Amino acid sequence: MSDIQREQRKNEHVEIAMSQSDAPQSDFDKVRFVHHSVPSINVADVDLTSTTTNLTMDYPVYINAMTGGSEWTKNINEKLAVVARETGLAMAVGSTHAALRNPRMAETFTIARQTNPNGIIFSNVGADVPVNKALEAVELLEAQALQIHVNSPQELVMPEGNREFSTWLDNIAEIVARVTVPVIVKEVGFGMSKELVNDLHQIGVNYVDVSGKGGTNFVDIENARRAQQDMSYLSSWGQSTVESLLETTAYQKSVNIFASGGLRTPLDAVKSLALGAKAVGMSRPFLNQVENNGIAHTVEYVEAFIEHIKAIMTMLNAQNIDELTHKPMVFSPELISWIEQRGLDIHRG
Repeated sequence: MSDIQREQRKNEHVEIAMSQSDAPQSDFDKVRFVHHSVPSINVADVDLTSTTTNLTMDYPVYINAMTGGSEWTKNINEKLAVVARETGLAMAVGSTHAALRNPRMAETFTIARQTNPNGIIFSNVGADVPVNKALEAVELLEAQALQIHVNSPQELVMPEGNREFSTWLDNIAEIVARVTVPVIVKEVGFGMSKELVNDLHQIGVNYVDVSGKGGTNFVDIENARRAQQDMSYLSSWGQSTVESLLETTAYQKSVNIFASGGLRTPLDAVKSLALGAKAVGMSRPFLNQVENNGIAHTVEYVEAFIEHIKAIMTMLNAQNIDELTHKPMVFSPELISWIEQRGLDIHRG
């Protein structure tokens, strides 16, 4: 594939992603909190600091990996970096492969660091990238963490996608052993299973982003790029973010769990945190805000989002993220069925 074709693909991904909408039904709606009528805290008492093994974020919300690799996406990364700088959110760039292959594309990613020199930035590579390139990706952005995206369904539907996956786990293990910043293994919207989280934990991975279905749908994106558009039947492939978080319950004391995929509201974010996520990532909501409404409006959107999280946590009498994980929740029969069939222990308390 030529550099021009790669740039075009990046732009196509963003265009199609922006045209998508949230899934009509969400598993977030199948989870309910039990209301606490008389809180013993004030909104000002709520502490939203997200503390993980090697990384502390002021807020448990981050701008998740989206883009880079073309002039248009450089502009988007710059806007998002301004939002991150003005609000204190961490930010992930999209896959840096374009910059690692072609130095001319480096600035479409480094613009994020130039714009936000003191912020927390995650770099991003694929699971097949050589270790030396993973190290370059971290250096490129002076990144505080490295996302490794795993996206086999996307690759298999993508007309020009990868067809070889047998070395991914070994390669991830080698990257984890060599990279000095936290490595976050991140799905791209198909969710994770307890079996995968166990495999990742066994090779030294301490961070995962379960990224379940319900948000940006890369099967639909890649199918739209196929000549016959003949793989739409895979549109609902994978686990939801809620199902994926339930799958990680047994590992939440040993692995830092992040959640993304289909989060629509501050309530969805709080539900994710209560289900064990240390932080939540969103992509398309920020992309649509910054492209359709501009930077200033997006900053206001973020500030309101954070304040709403504090309000919901106050209603739940939860002063911090850890306290949220002990609040009672009720699951729908469909989720109970998933829990039972998968043999998950979701004891809360």
